[in-house]
Amino acid sequence: MIEIIRATKLPQQAAAHYVRIQGMARQHKITLDEEFDEHDTADTKYIVAMDNYLPVATCRLYAIDAVQVMLGRIVVLPEYRHQGLGTKVVEAAELWAKELGFKRSVLESRDDKLPFYERMGYKADHSRVTIGTFRCIYMDKEL
Repeated sequence: MIEIIRATKLPQQAAAHYVRIQGMARQHKITLDEEFDEHDTADTKYIVAMDNYLPVATCRLYAIDAVQVMLGRIVVLPEYRHQGLGTKVVEAAELWAKELGFKRSVLESRDDKLPFYERMGYKADHSRVTIGTFRCIYMDKEL
């Protein structure tokens, strides 16, 4: 049974980092300096999907301002993809953000993930940004 948790303790946050290392850094040959940036701080919040003791998916969220929250570093381990876990961690992050008083969720979607976020109600403004080796599109959603 997969459990979706709010990573409020150090071991849970380490679980989020594990998923990012395994699912992005290792898979896409991204350096740790690229994967972990200035937004990974003590105030950053993480959602983690746990399959018993094993972390298998994650989403990072942090405040942009008093109204907007940035979702990012949404990663599902390859062997757990296409099971709805990406949707579940994003929904859990949106709920937490809403409880914290945020009104709008924003993210930067890789080109190939655009349909995934559109199905979740995100709208693209079609401004593009390059993040590392990925071309991304800015998207947002009212919470």
